Amino acid sequence: MMPTPVISIQNISHYYGKGALKKQILFDINLEIYPGEIVIMTGPSGSGKTTLLSLIGGLRSVQEGNLKFLGQELSGATQEQLVGVRRNIGYIFQAHNLLGFLTARQNVQMAVELNEEIPQYEAVTKSQQILSSVGLGERINYYPENLSGGQKQRIAIARALVNSPALVLADEPTAALDKQSGRDVVELMQRLAKDQGTSILLVTHDNRILDIADRILEMEDGRLARDSQSIVQTDNC
Repeated sequence: MMPTPVISIQNISHYYGKGALKKQILFDINLEIYPGEIVIMTGPSGSGKTTLLSLIGGLRSVQEGNLKFLGQELSGATQEQLVGVRRNIGYIFQAHNLLGFLTARQNVQMAVELNEEIPQYEAVTKSQQILSSVGLGERINYYPENLSGGQKQRIAIARALVNSPALVLADEPTAALDKQSGRDVVELMQRLAKDQGTSILLVTHDNRILDIADRILEMEDGRLARDSQSIVQTDNC
């Protein structure tokens, strides 16, 4: 029996602009992502990857089709409902988006404190523990300016995973890193996701990291051109 998907997308289309300037960006996307699955999405610039990621992350409103996150329908969702969804998702971007005036621990702790029911001492403990798990236990009180690019991205990963979200969305997380740092970062994401049962949807142009994926999706001209799961299922028939 298949588990309930974390993300279920049916016939999603999306447009930018209005009137004569209206342009379709996504065309009839169908996709499911399951608990603990690591899915990599590739495709040329302008193919719709980031738009799809932002819809899944509750950063844009669904225009056409159906999109469910943990069984909750996001089509027609209010802004308040979308905020609630975003609290159950971790985000990792190409730019680590750390606050320079906060230490590594404080940057991670901010994410924990979004839940007002967690006392501060517990937020501190959780932040220290996950920074240790990403190999930064000795640098929890360092400021970003004193850390390497790979270390900053490790903090971003810790921040995304500290609340054990059901889903992590990563947009080009290795683009600004050298080969070894990029490999270290994605293997770290892979290990932590498997430990926590978190699903990861990762957008990348970096062919060096495709081997960590359970599935690979290819976007082309706003359409889902390939889903390796479908190919595997066809081959097994």
